[in-house]
Amino acid sequence: MAAEAGRDLARRAAIHPVASVPDLQAWIARIPATKDFPPDLAQTLRGSSSLFLIEMSTAPGCIPCADLWARLARFRSRYGWRVHTITTQSALLRSGRLGLPWVGHPVAWVRPLDDEDRTVPIAIGTDLDANLARNAYLAAKILTGVRPSVGVRAMSKFSGIVGASRPAEAPR
Repeated sequence: MAAEAGRDLARRAAIHPVASVPDLQAWIARIPATKDFPPDLAQTLRGSSSLFLIEMSTAPGCIPCADLWARLARFRSRYGWRVHTITTQSALLRSGRLGLPWVGHPVAWVRPLDDEDRTVPIAIGTDLDANLARNAYLAAKILTGVRPSVGVRAMSKFSGIVGASRPAEAPR
């Protein structure tokens, strides 16, 4: 019961409830933008373009898909990464392997060019350009040896999605 409630909460958080471009713009406006970047972000992303590619699921008429395609096109022109589509079935299998809820389209993944089985999700739905660059950077780091826990902590540091923790209360 608790697991199902957790999956439902994750599903609702990931699905972009948009029916029009203005709805999408309002949704995107609520997303906090990455402001601080690691000093080697641009160099790492440009240097990784021959090693990694971004794959995404998509569907006709999907407003967040169109937005993410435009953002990934800008990312491709800035950093040189390839962007390809994957089938709904492939996206479903990848989500299942990582225990992610399948929420539909779009889902974007980074993977090494030579290994289809090593993937890191970088977007469920769409996101801001700066956040996509950060997520691709962290995926490249994770796929080249940085421990995933370090990558996740870095994502929280640079995105600000994890606030400052309160000091623990002293036992009485």
